[in-house]
Amino acid sequence: MRNSIASLLLLMTVVPSMTACSQKPQEESIQIALLLDTSNSMDGLIHQAKSQLWKIVNEFALARKHGKIPRLEIALYEYGNNNLSSYDGYIRNISDFTTDLDKISDELFRLSTNGGSEYCGKVIQNALEKLHWNNSKDVLKIIFIAGNEPFTQGTRNYRTSCKEAIAQGIIVNTIFCGNYEEGIRTSWKDGAELADGVYSYIDQDQQIAYISAPQDEEISRLGTELNQTYIAYGRTGVENKKMQMLQDQNALSVAPEVMVQRSKAKASAQYSNERWDLVDAMKMDTSAVSNIKTEELPEEMRTMNSEERIKYIQDKRQKRQGIQNKINMLNEERRVYVEEQQKKSANDNTLDKAVLNAIRTQAKKQNYTFE
Repeated sequence: MRNSIASLLLLMTVVPSMTACSQKPQEESIQIALLLDTSNSMDGLIHQAKSQLWKIVNEFALARKHGKIPRLEIALYEYGNNNLSSYDGYIRNISDFTTDLDKISDELFRLSTNGGSEYCGKVIQNALEKLHWNNSKDVLKIIFIAGNEPFTQGTRNYRTSCKEAIAQGIIVNTIFCGNYEEGIRTSWKDGAELADGVYSYIDQDQQIAYISAPQDEEISRLGTELNQTYIAYGRTGVENKKMQMLQDQNALSVAPEVMVQRSKAKASAQYSNERWDLVDAMKMDTSAVSNIKTEELPEEMRTMNSEERIKYIQDKRQKRQGIQNKINMLNEERRVYVEEQQKKSANDNTLDKAVLNAIRTQAKKQNYTFE
């Protein structure tokens, strides 16, 4: 099994006019906290996280519980970096749980390595205490922690943290960046077993092998075209739309396939931006547009009456659905092609497989299915 992960962001604030659009808690939810070692030599881990993020997100588009698509929330920590406060144990909570996937991506691309001292027990404890975990037993709650130093470092005993995690219904999966046996000797496997998790090991410096497919160029083009269907509103709308375009560029900077995976994610239910996009906001609450102040609307909508505004949003939604349908159709063709190519050079030791195999196993225990 191979690699780890990382990702995410600040808890987002909701402007007053967006209150009606906020999401309601739902039982079909999955909370994943990613704890990423950003000490020296972990550049490969960060690169794999950036390159595999959207592929991992796409897996959740296949998940169902009681016939419903689960709400995916991700939180992100970094630890072991000497640029961080020694008082806090070289730990930084980058993001509480969020559904803002663009912000997740942005935070990943901002990570850098330095140092350090990697206190696994401490960062797990901090995640248990500081993150807003859902109290429902029906919510799947998972920690992934990745690193390459002994799991035993620091004053906080990892055994205590892992036992406290599973007592709260939170699974801890460990990903050791190195040799399988070394991960066992340095207690990474023990940490996972204490919290009903899966122990994986990876070569974090391995280059990801991307498979090009005939559909890639068109999927990426359509992914970019989707941006034109977003209607930014509110005080942060314009900045969030710029963030959306920036993450397209970030994906392309890694590899063309990463942009393909991002485009697929943008065509899925997991990619929802109701906090700043009127199309998604109206999907969550049909009265959303009437609750927004005129000055918080995009300039082209300010002189429209209520009927014109609704029609404008509906037209954008119809266009978006058409583009998303094309992406999904092309992606199905691409999936068949890629699976055939993978048979020629199968490699089970990749980051996405390490994460997704663990998630599938643990999700099925809570009655999730995958299409």
